[in-house]
Amino acid sequence: MCRKNEREGNMQKVLVVVDMQNDFIDGALGTKEAVAIVPGVKEKIENFDGVVLFTRDTHETYYLDTQEGKNLPVPHCIKGTDGWELDSSLKEFQGKRFEKNTFGSTALMEYVQERPYESVMLIGVCTDICVISNALLVKAAIPEVPVLVDSSCCAGVTPESHENALNAMKMCHIAVQ
Repeated sequence: MCRKNEREGNMQKVLVVVDMQNDFIDGALGTKEAVAIVPGVKEKIENFDGVVLFTRDTHETYYLDTQEGKNLPVPHCIKGTDGWELDSSLKEFQGKRFEKNTFGSTALMEYVQERPYESVMLIGVCTDICVISNALLVKAAIPEVPVLVDSSCCAGVTPESHENALNAMKMCHIAVQ
């Protein structure tokens, strides 16, 4: 069954910018690969014809007491800190922000379910944790909508885990470019 907007051809493309925060770029969990993708991410946002959404990893000061904190004992993206902020070159961009306290955002998943989109593209960090988690949630929420990942605008914890995540997403019918 088609929604009214779908019949009228008003569907939009969506770009989801995943966790492009200081702590994942050059902070507590930063990598040279994450630093390297920032210009491409900025260019992708600037040239994107559609809706831009952002996710932000968001933890509280008691992070080390959480399940994740016990498995990854590196405080990061503590709400209100510089590490939690988006990279300075990306802060100016408008777009709904989804704060998430875990790898994937169920609020993002619900948001894309409520609107008729032509496609959803994901970019950002970390390919092997938060990008893959959000891509799979989006694909599960809207299985008939193409979900894409621009690998040139993603960075993983390591180059190997980045490639492994891209291959896993391909197996789940997520188009990797």
